[in-house]
Amino acid sequence: KDIEIHVNNEPHTLHLCKISFEREDKMSLEGKLVSEINIKCDGDVFHEIFKHRPHHISTMSSDKVQNVDIHEGEWGTVGSVIFWNFTHDGKEKVAKEIIEEIDEEKKLVKFKVIGGDILDYYKSFYITVHVETKGEDNLVTWILEYEKLNQDIPDPHTLMKFCLDVTKDIETHHLTGKLVSEINIKSDGDVFHEIFRYRPHHISSMSPSYIQNVDIHEGEWGTVGSVIVWNFTHDGKEKVAKNVIEEIDEEKKLVKFKVTGGDILEDYNSFYLTVHVETKGEYNIVTWILEYEKKNCNVPDPHTLMELCLSITKDIETHHLN
Repeated sequence: KDIEIHVNNEPHTLHLCKISFEREDKMSLEGKLVSEINIKCDGDVFHEIFKHRPHHISTMSSDKVQNVDIHEGEWGTVGSVIFWNFTHDGKEKVAKEIIEEIDEEKKLVKFKVIGGDILDYYKSFYITVHVETKGEDNLVTWILEYEKLNQDIPDPHTLMKFCLDVTKDIETHHLTGKLVSEINIKSDGDVFHEIFRYRPHHISSMSPSYIQNVDIHEGEWGTVGSVIVWNFTHDGKEKVAKNVIEEIDEEKKLVKFKVTGGDILEDYNSFYLTVHVETKGEYNIVTWILEYEKKNCNVPDPHTLMELCLSITKDIETHHLN
């Protein structure tokens, strides 16, 4: 814009220009996301995993975390450098992190991202995970603190979802389980399979110290969908189990039961028992498989129930050999 001014009564033309300064507000580039999630598994165990055993997470959440290696220092120490291979937003990525802080009282571990794909979008990035235990409840809190490279970078909501999904996978890993045991029997494998398919109500006469009674409540013996109620003794106590036959495979000599009621479901959300026989020459190998989901991490793995199954197997064998 041109304006005219007078100096000592002489006119002069002055040219004025407007200069604009544009800046990105640093406060708009910095952010913090906080999310909480309840888990049923032990809070101390969860903290211990992120402190001492993050390299085990790949076995608990294999579709999200492929590998975790330590590059400097030792597991569970501040200053250690850890390298993560993970899948996020459908892409394989890497992250190099240093352990910034460990607080045993708060069950807290804080990581600073110092390399990898995350820093393609963020100038700085910190990840904190801690667990607060209140009675039977374990509350996991994730905190993501970051500074974007520019305003076009989105807030890391998908990374937060990734953290929560990994948390759920770790919980599921500790709540679900599978026990497998094999035992050789000298009695006929076909007969053994036939007992569990068609004649489980005869087992009480073969193993009376463990099985008191077996009744069919729905359907017919030896058919999928039939409902059977067992009265048995386990850990010195009289108990009941209501099972439905889930699967029968004649070729594999296999019967699979799903527990739908009774004492077992006081501790487990789901429970399956599979028994099958493999005949190799003179040998008959009976395999028991117990698959389960615990109600919480304080519930023990069902090793004593597996011992019960093996003891019943021996009793059936003895009955036929005698």
